[in-house]
Amino acid sequence: SSQLSSLPLQILLYINGIYYTFYFLATLAMIIYKSQVFSYPDDFLAPDLAMLFLMAILEVPRLYLGFKGNLTEAEAPLGLSLGLTVGSVVLCVYLLLWQTYVLWADVLLNAVLLSAYGLESGLKVMAIAAFVS
Repeated sequence: SSQLSSLPLQILLYINGIYYTFYFLATLAMIIYKSQVFSYPDDFLAPDLAMLFLMAILEVPRLYLGFKGNLTEAEAPLGLSLGLTVGSVVLCVYLLLWQTYVLWADVLLNAVLLSAYGLESGLKVMAIAAFVS
């Protein structure tokens, strides 16, 4: 029996879990900062925070299913994780382009996260292909 699970994917999932924790805290701190320093419209503060927290809620099953699918060499959890990655990318793009105020730090944090999502998605597709064949 050969081992089909992907070590690079497992490492990237682990690093992405650590980075997302940093990303969440930094983005939350920046939203608080922007609400204090800039004239942040009250109607827009709640949606920006809601998107950040929705992204955090989505990130937990995404990473769990990615870990589980890769380690058990099961394509279904890995495919679900890939689907949840699409949702995370959409929320990340929202926080990059459509949040009320976008600072250069937002651009940097989101660019790194989107790059990690892209690399992770490619590795997931390759792992699924290896599991299926």
